[in-house]
Amino acid sequence: MHDIKSIRDNPDAFDAALKKRGIKPMSADLLELDRRRRAAITESEQVLARRKALSKQIGMAKGKGENADALLAEAGGLDEVLKAGEASVGAADAAIREALASIPNLPADDVPVGGDESANVELRKVGTPRKFNFSPKDHVEIGEGLGMMDFATAAKISGARFVMLKGPLARLERALAQFMLDLHTGEHGYTEVDPPLLVKDSALYGTGQLPKFAEDQFVTTGDAQIRRWLIPTAEVSLTNIVADEIVDAASLPQRYTAWTPCFRSEAGAAGRDTRGMIRQHQFPKVEMVSIVAPEESEAEHRRMTKAAEKVLKKLNLAYRTVVLSTGDMGFSARKTYDIEVWLPGPHAYREISSCSNCGDFQARRMNARYRKPGEKGTQFLHTLNGSGVAVGRCLVAVLENYQEQDGSVVVPPPLKPYMGGLDRIERPAK
Repeated sequence: MHDIKSIRDNPDAFDAALKKRGIKPMSADLLELDRRRRAAITESEQVLARRKALSKQIGMAKGKGENADALLAEAGGLDEVLKAGEASVGAADAAIREALASIPNLPADDVPVGGDESANVELRKVGTPRKFNFSPKDHVEIGEGLGMMDFATAAKISGARFVMLKGPLARLERALAQFMLDLHTGEHGYTEVDPPLLVKDSALYGTGQLPKFAEDQFVTTGDAQIRRWLIPTAEVSLTNIVADEIVDAASLPQRYTAWTPCFRSEAGAAGRDTRGMIRQHQFPKVEMVSIVAPEESEAEHRRMTKAAEKVLKKLNLAYRTVVLSTGDMGFSARKTYDIEVWLPGPHAYREISSCSNCGDFQARRMNARYRKPGEKGTQFLHTLNGSGVAVGRCLVAVLENYQEQDGSVVVPPPLKPYMGGLDRIERPAK
């Protein structure tokens, strides 16, 4: 959410930032809505002041035994005007709030400007892609060859873009998630959370998925009183921990991590990555969320990205880190680092983590603030989120990078303790 006062003070800067996002100037329209809102408030306040003055005059007239019928008639008429004024102010507030809610976050000054992913800038490459002495398979061929990755049965039960993992492959996915949680809680200072998977409208609004991206979410219909949504990422539940709160500055930074299933209808991604596990309606992910003071958010962003990279380093998976351009960033982000892991199957780097600094954008929508010791006023917090990492995509990377010519998959050393000591996944003997 944007601050209308800031737009009022710097309309040209606001429009210039929107232009970097490929969005036409909007300050004039927003300021007109703001003018109408303030005019409605002023008019309502004037009517209220007149109503108070009349009440005082009526009391004085009655105290003197004078006829107050004319004053009473005028006051009665103003009651209806006040109701209409309150409705007008409410409508004006709703109009400007709706307009502001549809506008994405403004990019940080150092974000590369461009229309799409082609303008992303590579920051670093880490590790060397494995060289095979045989033609490597993709994860679908590997998983189905092992008899442990079943898309057909999942489709029978749930439709397209679902998968059923079995046996050691299901355990390997769980092992990856447990490994990531232990790493982030043990080495990176995150607190593990088991959050709700169903959230109210306000939670999705707070992190920016509503109202603009409702079609990309799954919503329940069982409760007529409260509409609940399946979380598209644990970012929603974790970030909303501080919604409508004023936290003590001494508690910052707050860092949370969670392993949850995530649910996305992918309405805006029709036709993309339809094969395999890269883009599904249900997928597991370990998420990281940081709640910090504004002056700490840039350093926290770099720290969070390093924490996600550490997962891939420990698994000895080659990757690269890029900073997204203005045309490729998500709605709530002011700056995003994407980590892309090397996949031998498609012979390409593919996204496995996005780490975003949202500044105070989400905090304004959630009304999440903090207070410094000795100060009466409050400030909006800064929020950050990042995949630490996408568990399903990490499984894909392990399968493809640790595959053997005979179709088996070597278990990476850091995962062996979570696999009961198993060091290789092979197709069961018939």
